[in-house]
Amino acid sequence: MEIKLWGVRGSLSSPTSNDDYARKVYSILKLAMDAGLNDPDKIKGFMEKLPDELRFIYGGNTTCATVTSGSGTMYIIDCGSGIRPLGDELMNGPCGSGKGVINIFITHNHWDHIQGLPFFRPIYVPGNIINFYTPYNFQDEAFRKQMSSPFFPATFEATGSTKKYHFLDTKNRTQLKLEDDLVVDFYPLKHPGGSFAYRFKQGGKNFVFATDAEFTGETLEQIGTKTHFFEDADLLVLDSQYTLDDSFLKIDWGHTSNTMAVNCGIRWNVKNIVLTHHEPAYSDFKLEKNFEDALEHKKNSGNDSLNIYMAREGMTFKL
Repeated sequence: MEIKLWGVRGSLSSPTSNDDYARKVYSILKLAMDAGLNDPDKIKGFMEKLPDELRFIYGGNTTCATVTSGSGTMYIIDCGSGIRPLGDELMNGPCGSGKGVINIFITHNHWDHIQGLPFFRPIYVPGNIINFYTPYNFQDEAFRKQMSSPFFPATFEATGSTKKYHFLDTKNRTQLKLEDDLVVDFYPLKHPGGSFAYRFKQGGKNFVFATDAEFTGETLEQIGTKTHFFEDADLLVLDSQYTLDDSFLKIDWGHTSNTMAVNCGIRWNVKNIVLTHHEPAYSDFKLEKNFEDALEHKKNSGNDSLNIYMAREGMTFKL
């Protein structure tokens, strides 16, 4: 499996500010001066050696990720604004000629997880088939409402593609067999209005996507005695929207702190954890500090096996 992140912000799209951009440029120029860089032919090599916080931006698009199976079939998770550039890329293939089959899993219907769908170009092309996998029997209604007048000029029902809904059995949590060796199951999360985590299993590897979710010490203890859904994940992309201090001010908002996310990863014996659903008010520099705090928390916990990553647009993982 290959996992790619297309949108990693929570709640609201948040482009990089001019101040953040200027601060990054200043830091890069200072490093260039310190390195004595004066040859244009050496710029590329210099850029490649920059620390990640200067070489990349975390990105401002809201939640969207893809899972590409061993067979090459792509599965999309959520339709935040990150699905727009994904759609542009898909238009270069069968979707551009109305021969595409697209599979989308919905975690929940808060706006930051569906707001990109009206800008997803393949949905407008006749002949394309969109398979929606969802725990919600009102899914079609939710899509129609967000594209209804006066909020959007085109209606959902007028888009040209064929939509098919595959409703998940939330009562029995029946596992889905998508391919001969690929199965998906799901798990309810603590979030206002509800949300679901998804676990993809293939080739002895398992990937878990869990956002939006609020984990505290109490909920962690409860889950630890009831399920092994998260246990031993090879890769876990987990909500970590807040700093620990901010999370105390936003109890029951449905999101997790960076340090509690690390606790989850350690508790569940996860191999790799990706901290995501970044607070829109946090700058890239604040996110980098959150990342450092998460690494420090892991160190203080005495764990040396968990690998921690800070989610950014375009980041890919292979299992």
